[in-house]
Amino acid sequence: MQPSACRILICDPLDPIALEILRGRGFEPEVRTGMDEAELSLAVAEVHALLIRSATKVTAGVLGAADRLEVIGRAGVGVDNVDTAAATQRGVLVMNTPTGNTTTTGELAIAHLCALSRHLPRADRLVRSGTWKKKGLLGTELTGKTLGIVGLGRIGRVVAERALGLRMKVIACDPFLSASGAPSPIRGVDLVELEELLPRADFVTLHLPLTPETRGLFDAERLGSMKRGARLINCARGGLVDEEALARFLEEGHLAGAALDVLAEEPPPADHPLLGRDDVILTPHLGASSREAQVRVAEEIATQIADYFETGEAVNAVNAPSLPAEVRRDLSPYLLLAERMGAYLAQRAGGPIRKLEVTCLGGIAGEETARAVGLAALVAVLSQSHDRGVNFVNAPLLAEERGLSLFTSTLADARQFQNLIEIRASGSDGAGSAECHSVHGTAFGGQPRLVSIDGMAVDVAPAGAILITRHDDRPGVLGAIGSILGEAGVNIRRVELGPPSESNGGLASAFLSLYECPGEEVVGRVAALEPIEDVHLVQL
Repeated sequence: MQPSACRILICDPLDPIALEILRGRGFEPEVRTGMDEAELSLAVAEVHALLIRSATKVTAGVLGAADRLEVIGRAGVGVDNVDTAAATQRGVLVMNTPTGNTTTTGELAIAHLCALSRHLPRADRLVRSGTWKKKGLLGTELTGKTLGIVGLGRIGRVVAERALGLRMKVIACDPFLSASGAPSPIRGVDLVELEELLPRADFVTLHLPLTPETRGLFDAERLGSMKRGARLINCARGGLVDEEALARFLEEGHLAGAALDVLAEEPPPADHPLLGRDDVILTPHLGASSREAQVRVAEEIATQIADYFETGEAVNAVNAPSLPAEVRRDLSPYLLLAERMGAYLAQRAGGPIRKLEVTCLGGIAGEETARAVGLAALVAVLSQSHDRGVNFVNAPLLAEERGLSLFTSTLADARQFQNLIEIRASGSDGAGSAECHSVHGTAFGGQPRLVSIDGMAVDVAPAGAILITRHDDRPGVLGAIGSILGEAGVNIRRVELGPPSESNGGLASAFLSLYECPGEEVVGRVAALEPIEDVHLVQL
C-alpha cells in the first residue's frame, strides 16, 4: 500500500519521534487521544493501522467495527489492552516492542537497591521537614553483599550485570534454567534453587512474570525464609508478593526494608499497610518511565509500522509470523487454533514441556504454514509461564533458554478432515518421569475445535474453562460432579465422555466445558470424590 493511501491513527501520546519517522517515510498519521470504546469504534472504521500505548483498549467490539484494519502497534511490551484472540480471528496483526523497556526497568531495580541500602527517600523527607540529623539513617554498603535475583530473564540479566559492577556477589534462581540443567548465562552469577537463595541473600530482587504459579510466590512462608535483616525489591509485578505478610515481617524486624515499584492494587487504597512505613520505598510503576525508553519504543513501533506497509514484513508480531497478508488471513483460524492447543497442553502437562511436535495435515500441509502454526503453539506454551513479551520473534530464543525444542512436519492426508493440526507435548511430571499428551484440532466455519485429546475422539471448543477428570467407570460419577458444580453456581456448557482405555490406565475420562470458572475449593471437592483419580482445570 502506498503511504499516501494508508490511514494511521495514533490513539495515545507518543514521543514526537514517531510522527517524524512516519512523516519522513510519506505517511500522514492522525492523532486522536483519550477516546473511549464508543468513540474509538467510530474512528477506526476506515483506519488501516492503530498506534497505542497502554491507555487505549482495543476490544472485540472495536475490532468488529474496523473493516480495514490491518495492524495494531503497541509502543511497549504488554498487550493486555488488546483482544489479541479477536484480532487473530480477523487477520489483524498485533505488534509490540518487547525490548524497548528492558534496560530502564533493570536500572530502576538498581536505583531501588541503592536507595534502600542508604535510606535516601527518608533522609530527603527529614531534611525537607527541617531535620538535619543522621540518627536512624545508618545504611549498609552494597560491596560484598549478596544479591539474590529471582528470575534471570532479560531484565534480571541487566540487574545481574550492573550488580556485578557494584562488586556484589550475585546468585540467581530461574526454574526454567535450573530445570534444563543449563549453565548460568552470566559469568560470575551462580544458579541456585529458591530455597537456597532466600536464606543467603542480603537483598532479593524479583523479575518474574505474574502467572498462576507465581502469584503470591513470596507469601509468609517464603518471606520468613529470607535472611534476617534482608531487604526485598520488586519492580516486576505486584501480585508476586503478599503485601500484608511483608508488612508483618517488617514490623517484627525480620526484614530490614522493602522497595516496590508495583503493587497488587494500583493505586493502593489509603489504608494499605505499607504506605505509612519509613522502611518501605514505594514508586508509581515507573519501570518504563525513562526518556530513553519512551523514545526507543516510539521509534521502534513507528519503524515497524512503516516497514510493514512498505515491505509486508511483520516485525515483533505477537499473533502472527511474517507471512504475506493473504496467506495470513487464510491461516488465521489455524493460528488461533494452534494457540489454544498449545495453551491447553501447557496447562495439562504435569511439568515443564521439553519437546513440542507440531504436524499440519491436509490443505495446510506446507512448510511455511507448518512453521507458522508451530510458532503459534510455542508462543502459547511459553506464555503460560511468562505473562508478557512472548511473541513470534522471541519465542524460539526463550524456548532455547528453557530447554524446549520445537519440531514441525507436514502430511498430505488429513484423514476425514480437510485440514488438521496435531500437537504432541513431552516433558517431565515434576518427579523425573516422562509425560506425554497429544491433541488434534481443526476449524469449522473459521471456529477452532478440538477433535481428539490423548487419543480420545471429542468435539470440544477450546474456549473458557474446561474441567478434565480421569475416574473409575461407574454409574453416578457425572451426576456427582454436576451436583458439586450446580451447588457452586457453575453451569455446564457441554460434556464429552471417554470410555476406559489401557492408555488411560483403565480409567474413563470426562471433559466438561463450563460457562463459569470454578474456584479452587470447588475443584478440590470434585477431586475428593471417591471414584475420581485426578482433576485438571484448563482455562483457554
